[in-house]
Amino acid sequence: MLTRQHYLQWLINAKDNEFVKVITGVRRSGKSVLLQLYQEYLFSQGVSSANIIFYNFEHPQNFKFAEAEILYAQLEQQVQGVKGKIYFIFDEIQEVNGWQKLVNGLRVAFDADIYITGSNANLLSGELATYLAGRYIELTVYPFSFKEFVDYQQSKGRQDYPDKLFQEYLVWGGFPSLMDISDETIRRDILQGVYDSIVLKDVAMRGAVRDIAALRRVVVYLLDTIGSSTSIKRVTDMLNSERLKITVSSVDKYVQLLKDSFVFYEALRYDIRGRAYLQTQGKYYVIDTGIRNTVLGQVGSVGSQLENIIYIELKRRGYDVFVGKLDSEEIDFVCFKGDDRQYIQVAYQLLLDNPREQRNLLHINDNYKKTILTLNRMDVGSKEGIQVVHAVDWLLSE
Repeated sequence: MLTRQHYLQWLINAKDNEFVKVITGVRRSGKSVLLQLYQEYLFSQGVSSANIIFYNFEHPQNFKFAEAEILYAQLEQQVQGVKGKIYFIFDEIQEVNGWQKLVNGLRVAFDADIYITGSNANLLSGELATYLAGRYIELTVYPFSFKEFVDYQQSKGRQDYPDKLFQEYLVWGGFPSLMDISDETIRRDILQGVYDSIVLKDVAMRGAVRDIAALRRVVVYLLDTIGSSTSIKRVTDMLNSERLKITVSSVDKYVQLLKDSFVFYEALRYDIRGRAYLQTQGKYYVIDTGIRNTVLGQVGSVGSQLENIIYIELKRRGYDVFVGKLDSEEIDFVCFKGDDRQYIQVAYQLLLDNPREQRNLLHINDNYKKTILTLNRMDVGSKEGIQVVHAVDWLLSE
């Protein structure tokens, strides 16, 4: 079991403060294991098992607590006579009807430190935002980063160079359940199962989607156009050209559900010269390239998947990421985190003469960091003040 120290340290640093800790992320990204690791930490700090109340609401033995009133009665009985702070840890809390009011009530009624997880962004909207306005903090858990993937493989004794491991990571991604599986057929079956559970449960069931075939076709289109500018109307027009008969509002609903389930992320455009956020012609990136390659049945363009991996890594590192627009030119990523701003271009390899990636960055008239990431080690170095870094080295740098 990989410790995932970054996430665990976040929970340790947040321990015992007044905020409800909301842990979100795509299904099977490792949220449940993280909670197990945190419980082990609490035990190591001398917290009694009586003071740790843990429920996984996707476990059959907890189906009977599907209503908040029933669950509260159980919790009230469970904590009777317990001294000191109580740690409530609820995995997939959205399975409980009325959970938002319950969580707020526990915060008021007990000396409590509360942790909840869920696989849907709506966890942070609606009633929860109403009841806990300003009283929660969020941690997003992603599948294994490339660095975590390398660390785990090396802990198992693998001696492959990182460049070789990256080729495996690009094809299969970083879902934790794949880490100890070498058989490609089983890997594919696991990823197909992850994909089906997300589409059927987190998207179709919660969104009351009846036309599953249309939903799947939207997913395939987005996967097939990763890193390309698109719009809801363009997706709709393309599907209608295939005689699918789908409306703009339906496509918009499906895409929003997919984003809410953390399957896709949308990178909106940012006008660098005008310093304005634009609402048209954004790009979509999938949470994990293994999902893409399994659903499409092929690896396809390495360049677009490298761009996808870089985008997700930037999100993991805490950046708000946009597609840059500079007049008629495009910058792959404009990244913001507090006062930090960076410009990043991604290329499988650079052209010998006047590469677009370098030229576009040079046209940006400010002093923020500018980087080109490539998979060609022959391109690495400094070009007119712009650092060209091998993508594998950059992914391993944090």
